[in-house]
Amino acid sequence: QVQLVESGGGLVQAGESLKLSCAASGSSVITTAMGWYRQAPGKPREFVAKIFRSGTTNYADSVKGRLTISRDNAKNTVYLQMNNLKPEDTAVYYCNVERSPIWGGPYWGKGTQVTVSS
Repeated sequence: QVQLVESGGGLVQAGESLKLSCAASGSSVITTAMGWYRQAPGKPREFVAKIFRSGTTNYADSVKGRLTISRDNAKNTVYLQMNNLKPEDTAVYYCNVERSPIWGGPYWGKGTQVTVSS
């Protein structure tokens, strides 16, 4: 079992920055990819970014160049640095740990709200 807790969301103006954090805890060492998804009002949940233990990253085209994902393997923590935020970034952001063939999953956090005003 893995528990995920997100933090760092808030209300900012367009062009400002936020940094989200997600700490994983439990009996399993996180060796699979960790990432972020988001869900805006009236829209389905969408992929934002993910990062493998090696440091390889994937980004949605809409956030590439503005958002940067990173992880601290020793802390089982993933981060999302969000720069030059836009109103369309407004959403609930969810932390994710991809499925392990050994330990199961995927696992999801409860989400943290990011609101960007124009």
